[in-house]
Amino acid sequence: MSSPGRAGRRPSRSSGAGTVLVATVVWLSLLMAAAVALVAGYAAAAQKVNTAADLVALSGAAAQVSGSDGCREAARVARANGVRLAQCRVAGDILEFAVAVEVELMIPGALPGLPDRLRGSATAGRSSQDSPGARPSR
Repeated sequence: MSSPGRAGRRPSRSSGAGTVLVATVVWLSLLMAAAVALVAGYAAAAQKVNTAADLVALSGAAAQVSGSDGCREAARVARANGVRLAQCRVAGDILEFAVAVEVELMIPGALPGLPDRLRGSATAGRSSQDSPGARPSR
């Protein structure tokens, strides 16, 4: 038996429109969430590569102060931090020097059109004002 109010009634033209609207809103929400996650992932990777570059340069400078090979220590610290030492230069002498590094971080599974690696650079060292016994400038 059919209910008395529905017998003979034709379906309206908007039948199912709410389902399509909800499905579209859910799909767009998922797309936006994926885009936000992608941007957040690249921002985190950029922060990591810049922080690693600073650490690598500082460790190279510390090794240079102690008389070791600054670039060799920089390469070791880069590997330990999950980045690749792309370039290392030591300029100056034992008293005044700078260790300049460039590190690279690979982005696994990067989407086509987006970078598959990020680079960061940093410089650390010692100038005559940093030397032990140097007077502060006034």
